[in-house]
Amino acid sequence: MRIGLSTSVVQRGKTGVAQHLFAVLRALLARPGEFHFVLFVLEEDLPLFEFAKKAAAIVPVSERFRAPVKNILWHQTQLPRLCRAQELDVLHVPSYRRMLWPKPCPLVATIHDLAPFRVAKKYDPARMFYGRVVARMLSRRQDAIIAVSDNTARDVTSFFGVPPERITVIHNGVDHERFVPGDREKAKAEAARRYELQKPFFLYVARLEHPGKNHVPLISAFEEFKAATHSDWQLAFGGSDWHGAEVIHAAIERSPFRSDIRCLGFVPDTQLPELYRAADVFVYPSLYEGFGMPPIEAMACGCPVISSTRGSLGEVVGGAAATIEPNDIHSMARELYILATDSGARNRLRAAGMAQAQKFDWNRNAAETLRVYERACVKSRKPMASTVRECV
Repeated sequence: MRIGLSTSVVQRGKTGVAQHLFAVLRALLARPGEFHFVLFVLEEDLPLFEFAKKAAAIVPVSERFRAPVKNILWHQTQLPRLCRAQELDVLHVPSYRRMLWPKPCPLVATIHDLAPFRVAKKYDPARMFYGRVVARMLSRRQDAIIAVSDNTARDVTSFFGVPPERITVIHNGVDHERFVPGDREKAKAEAARRYELQKPFFLYVARLEHPGKNHVPLISAFEEFKAATHSDWQLAFGGSDWHGAEVIHAAIERSPFRSDIRCLGFVPDTQLPELYRAADVFVYPSLYEGFGMPPIEAMACGCPVISSTRGSLGEVVGGAAATIEPNDIHSMARELYILATDSGARNRLRAAGMAQAQKFDWNRNAAETLRVYERACVKSRKPMASTVRECV
């Protein structure tokens, strides 16, 4: 079975979609069976796929097609031709932003969230229009859609009008070889050396995006917490600047506690587990998520979590996190206070979180993804031998 994967949505590896794609691809390439993968990769992203070179065919894509509009046009005009030349049995596009209209072979798309319908002004007007109107039409051309949560699946049916029988929910996984509890003292020493986090600290890992990721209310809650406790706790933001980042930076500059707020920039995937281990509490106040990988990764590393329940977050964190209403600054400040002052509460959440994280596994995700490819081929009446193994 020849499976194509479009990878241009990785955006130089600095997004949650990128980490999802890298993780599921590693799991797919490790599975037994007659599966041959063809990866379409922008030239400057080629080093990110070094791990796949021996197990997959890689087709370089010119950098002139990186810009969003040109990349969309490449998907609609050049990629169908490449699919036919590669004799693909199925093409998987892991984001609704690049779904195909032409059908050179059976089409599978992953939809992570439908945030343009849920968060006002999440993107600029052009991207909002594309997400609300164009993607809706393209979604109906797909033979199968993978949704990363039940919440996203419901949104795809409600907003895109895709019938439930064409949608398969496959939860994201956790790399349980890397995201594990470890030596906290060593992790804290590394955080102090690398990021000047010498005191206990709250950690939030998400791109600096306003208003969707809700950094500014968290800053306000942190200020309320600091004013009430006079504690030495710090607040650390790990993530690249994104749409609206200037608003977040301005809020930090205005803060009377700005010396205790750190912007760490993009944290490489190799450094994330150690940072989660170093953090005393992980906070995730996002206004909307289609899944929300960082809270589960933090839980797997033994870090207690405070989380919004918006979108799929309630589904993902279950009862293993202290939950907040992300627009209620006082509620958020209260949870910061409780977790900062009550070691017993932290320990209870730490144990519950590690158990919750075990429910998410990339090997299971890969096995279920391969079954979606098979069903898409059958639906398109393209015969092939069934080689998909059972989940491990």
